[in-house]
Parts: sequence; C-alpha cells; structure tokens
Amino acid sequence: MLVGTADNEDAAVLSFPSGKAIVQTLDFFTPIVNDPYRFGQIAAANSLSDVYAMGGTPWCAMNIVCFPVKSMPKDMLSEIIRGGYDKIVEAGAVLAGGHSVEDAEIKYGLSVTGYVDADAYTSNAGLQKGDKLILTKPVGTGVLATAVKAKWNGAEEMEELLYTWAARLNNVGGELIRHMGLKAATDVTGFGLGGHLLEMAQASKAKVAIDSAAVPVLDKALELAGMGLVPEGSHANRLHCKNATEVAAGVDSLRVDLIFDAQTSGGLVLAVPEARVEEAVTFLEERGELATVIGEVLESGTECGMLHIRT
Repeated sequence: MLVGTADNEDAAVLSFPSGKAIVQTLDFFTPIVNDPYRFGQIAAANSLSDVYAMGGTPWCAMNIVCFPVKSMPKDMLSEIIRGGYDKIVEAGAVLAGGHSVEDAEIKYGLSVTGYVDADAYTSNAGLQKGDKLILTKPVGTGVLATAVKAKWNGAEEMEELLYTWAARLNNVGGELIRHMGLKAATDVTGFGLGGHLLEMAQASKAKVAIDSAAVPVLDKALELAGMGLVPEGSHANRLHCKNATEVAAGVDSLRVDLIFDAQTSGGLVLAVPEARVEEAVTFLEERGELATVIGEVLESGTECGMLHIRT
C-alpha cells in the first residue's frame, strides 16, 4: 500500500503486479452466527471466495459495514471488523479501507480486488464433456443457519460446525486451478450447489449430472431439512431451476433440497479432466481439503444447459 488510511485519505493507492489482470468482486450479508468475530470471519471468507473460484489471488480488500450504532454496542462492531481483518491477513491480502453506514440491521462484507494471469482463469463457460466435478466443502449451511437462528436444540454445536466450514478459505482450490490450468470452476453460495452448476451448464451449453448420494452433507442437515428447516432462499433456488433440472426416479427429495440449499461461504466446484482426477484429489487432500467427486459433464455443445440429478 503506497497511500492508505493513516493520513485520512479518501482513497488508497496500491502497487499492482505487472502483467496481471484484475479480479473484482463484492459481497456482504446479515449475520448467520451469533458470535460477531466469527461472523466477520465468515463474511470475509465468503467475499474472498469469488476470487479463488476464478483461479485468482486476493490482493486488497475494503470493508462494507452497516451497523445500528445507537442501539448496539460498538465493541460488537469492532469484533466483526477484527474477524474480517484476520481473514484478510490469512488470505495474504491488504485491508485498504472501507465504508460504513448506520442501519437498523447488521450487514458486513468486503469488496475484494485480486489478480490473475490474463490467459489462465476459470469461468462458468469452460466445461468440457467428460470433466469430473470435485466439491471441496459439504452442503447444508443454509439449513444449519436456519436452525441456529431458531435456537433449535443443539444450536451451539451446529453453530460451531457452521463456523468450522464457512470460515474456511477456498485458497487451496484456487491453488489447484492455477497448478492444473483448469478452465471451469465456481464457488457455492446463495444460489446453492444446483443453481451454480446449472449456471455453469448453461454458460457452457452442457448437460451436467450430479450424483445425489455422493454430495457431502453437514451433520444433522438432512435431519433438520426433514423437519422443515429449509430456508426460503433454498425453496426459491429449486423453483427457479425447475425447468432446466431433471430429477431421476428414486432420488431422495431431501437431498435435492440440500443440493439447492442457499449456502454461505460454501466450497468450490472444480471441473477436472477425467485423466487428472486422481491427481487433483491427491493435491487437495494432501493440503487438508475435502475433495469429493460429485458428478460429471455428460454432454457439451447442446443448445441449452441442463442439470441432471441422479441417485
């Protein structure tokens, strides 16, 4: 950082790696856990994820804060920002400032700038027939967050599990993208696993299959979904994708709900050529990451992208 916030400047000035292209993203949301520090970490990890999903490296970030300063203690705000800052530092990026407004509801997130080689990034449009799909985090954060907000029995344990996964950076998946030169990837956030895969299928003009039983699920998420603790956004995801989604006979409806569960700071879906799947799984697992093959690209070059959910 060449010029920052120390002298009350209105903008920051940073150097930038020569010959690189910019990856720019922004995301913020309301709390999904009760601990403000952990909320800050989760929100920051979620914002950073879009850079990793394109094979990029985070470079700098700016805070986006909405806070009811007249009705809630300022130390709560400090803890949220501290959580976000620690996650930015973990990512190797610089906090370059930010902006806050007074609001009736807490909201926090980041605007993130990253860098990537101009000819070596992933996109939704890069799927190829035969690619295998690897997922790096389990689904179900939307269901668990709903249970935590409802103070369901075991909410403290569920919040701990939610934090463990949602605050986890997707940096290793980003490393794999660069290491293997992958062409297609996405992170799994509010549109759910199914929604984001359908976006990839449509952008790539491909038909994508998910093996529902192979999709890793957070502990208790299936049980809670069976009790009706599925967030409204998850139902909206499933309805929105209905006309471009095929569900095979015998697929558990609750698993379909979780495939469309609205995630916060979910994992990456990495499209890997079949011949290199073992290499990719080994790369991720040796670095402590989950690496589950959840499906494949059945066709490419079709007129309309489709998602097929099979047993």
